[in-house]
Amino acid sequence: MARSSGVYGEGTKPGARPRVPVQDPGRHDRAPGPDGDGPGGSGGTGGSGGPGGSGGRPGRGRRVLRWSATALSLLVLVTAGAGYLYYEHLNGNINKGRRSSGDSRATKAEPNAAGQTPLNILLIGSDSRASDENVKLGGGRDSRGNPPLGDVQMLIHLAADRRSASVVTVPRDTRVDIPECTDPATGKTYPPVNAIINTSLARGGAGCTLATWENLTGAYIDHWMTIDFAGVVRMADAVGGVEVCVRQNVWDRSLPGVPGGSGLKLTAGRKKIQGEQALQWLRTRHAWGSDPLRARAQHMYMNAMIRTLKAQNVFTDTGRLTDLAEAATKSLHVSEEIGTVKKLYDLGTQLRTVPTDRITMTTLPTAQDPQDANHLVPAGADADRVWSMIRDDVPFDGRGRKPGPKPKPKAGNASQDPAAADGEIGVLVRNATRSGTLGPVGGRAGAVAQSLVGKGFTKAAADTSGALSEERTVVRYPSAELEGDARRVAKSLGIPGSSVQRSTDVSGVTVDVGADWRTGTAYPKQPAPNSGALPGDADALNGSDAGPCMDVYGPYRW
Repeated sequence: MARSSGVYGEGTKPGARPRVPVQDPGRHDRAPGPDGDGPGGSGGTGGSGGPGGSGGRPGRGRRVLRWSATALSLLVLVTAGAGYLYYEHLNGNINKGRRSSGDSRATKAEPNAAGQTPLNILLIGSDSRASDENVKLGGGRDSRGNPPLGDVQMLIHLAADRRSASVVTVPRDTRVDIPECTDPATGKTYPPVNAIINTSLARGGAGCTLATWENLTGAYIDHWMTIDFAGVVRMADAVGGVEVCVRQNVWDRSLPGVPGGSGLKLTAGRKKIQGEQALQWLRTRHAWGSDPLRARAQHMYMNAMIRTLKAQNVFTDTGRLTDLAEAATKSLHVSEEIGTVKKLYDLGTQLRTVPTDRITMTTLPTAQDPQDANHLVPAGADADRVWSMIRDDVPFDGRGRKPGPKPKPKAGNASQDPAAADGEIGVLVRNATRSGTLGPVGGRAGAVAQSLVGKGFTKAAADTSGALSEERTVVRYPSAELEGDARRVAKSLGIPGSSVQRSTDVSGVTVDVGADWRTGTAYPKQPAPNSGALPGDADALNGSDAGPCMDVYGPYRW
């Protein structure tokens, strides 16, 4: 009889009956061997390859084990290879750019007593119309070739202890100082200018916007991320939609004398939106009545999205995580130091540790710009308090602990060269009192330099080359051997040690008298902000609060 193949019913001659395996009375689980017989493979109950046989062929158990090991190894290699290829595919989706392309002297915050440092991430929503998809979603075909504007700008501050997160939006029409920036793509250098903040993206890319924020806040910003119209739609679809709320029917459309509008049209109440409708919600401004109110609507959307993602538990759901990874890597343009899937995943892991009820969304307090009624300016002391809380890592929600003592510097980090005699220390004093809302105070550099001379620093001199802009007074030094001198100068003026910074932008000990020191020759003591002490016009929203609804401006109701 012709031998059949190793698979029952295959390879038999037409009409032939398939061979039935010989059953061992002592076992009920005996299966046919490779030749259609029992374990020995030679046709008998105890063939030459069986346990009691005298032949040299290995037993079936060994062959099965060896085959299984080979198959498992192949499976691991194939899976690992596929995983690597997919990882590289995701990495290939990511667009990266230089972290900073502007003139900024911000330095990282010192670690707290536990050695932890805060993390600052700048999120920028671009109105780029560089693709057919973005033109279709954003309109404005005539402006397709124009440089993009950063119409949405939010700073995400993750506390050093990773227990809270604070978010601050600066409305797009807020006038600020934009520093000198060089576009990494073209090499073109843009001079410093005082203009509305959304134009910074067109003056050297996201790295210029980051430098603008560093100068505005006095805080070091670790990373930036940008997203365009099409990216918002992809991300909204990947999340699966989020719930928003309006108190009246809304239709954001062109009206006589008021062109534009996002096209958002919803009936009153709570609605789940995604895709293009989510983009319309985020772009709506006229129907809410102002740019700061648009920021509130964006905060409501982001809070709802965070709650939705936490409820989905995407970090333990491979399918959901894959969908989001595809959408995120295709949608986000990020600064180069976080330009891999692993680094983005690690960043997301840090962000997800913050409880929803410890996320606070705010809008920078602003006032009408005296130079242009259509623009805004930071609202003096209220805006300064918000930035002070960011710089000092003070939680916005009022539930934070009091800051612990600063760690003592390690011996290896101390200056190896003690301060020189006061009369031997060269000091340059510069006037940096100009800010986005206030002009420079004349004579500040000369007044402080003269005060230093009176204290024995006879080599102190004022720089009269022009006014700079610094929110906080800073003492800078270029190299380690001058650190002791810089700290000696700061101490004599009452400037805190945290404001002494090493910088390659100076050639000697330099005092930049900032907007926080506009009068007098003794540095004013700055009160430490308390946890939760936000100004009332910061319009704070807690991440766990699903109750807020947007009021619709009358002309846009239907």
